[in-house]
Amino acid sequence: MSQYNEKRIISTPDAPAAIGTYSQAVRVGDTVYCSGQIGLDPQTMQMVDGIEAQIHRVFENLAAVAHEAGGSMANAVRLTVFLTDLAHFAKVNEIMAEYVPQPYPARAAVGVASLPRGALVEVDAVLVV
Repeated sequence: MSQYNEKRIISTPDAPAAIGTYSQAVRVGDTVYCSGQIGLDPQTMQMVDGIEAQIHRVFENLAAVAHEAGGSMANAVRLTVFLTDLAHFAKVNEIMAEYVPQPYPARAAVGVASLPRGALVEVDAVLVV
């Protein structure tokens, strides 16, 4: 099997442990598919309080997974943002700029009725490292 067919599971204690039938990320060749992250503190596995804290925690969790995969958020080529209230979208943009440098990746933002564990925001990512 070539490196482009082989999948490698990415896991780090610096991001929340998977709470279901998924991996934190999967790397195939130079592409890393990161599962959605919510605002769980990886040490306590408890949700942080408030939308701003959750957005920061989401990007910190994604950055930890990216680091474990051999990259950083600068390697992000695609993000999907899920929000239970699209009124928080401007706050996501503001905080995202602290974690994801320009040129920014492609991105979608989706309003959803609910997220796991009562989260207010979830973000997944695709990286090329």
